[in-house]
Amino acid sequence: MKSSFDKIVDSRTPVLVDFFAEWCGPCKMLAPILKQVKDELGEAVKIVKIDVDKNQSVAQRYHVRGVPTMLLFKNGKQVWRQSGVLQKNDIINVVRSFT
Repeated sequence: MKSSFDKIVDSRTPVLVDFFAEWCGPCKMLAPILKQVKDELGEAVKIVKIDVDKNQSVAQRYHVRGVPTMLLFKNGKQVWRQSGVLQKNDIINVVRSFT
């Protein structure tokens, strides 16, 4: 049986998962950048935020050691991973390469 996380990322639309923590300064810097990405790409991407403190099992499953860490999924498969803060255009270029 698929977990709810597996159901979310099992999509033909790319799903960008932002692993973050409330106490993380760089995560707070990334949040408005991800909003700009969503505003620009619209329905071409789904963006999901996962609080690592509240979802430790998912973070462990994907070996998230630091935050922020972004994973991109397409059809349920992880196709890209990056830790740290990226600029809007860099994230958009990655997502578009999988659409």
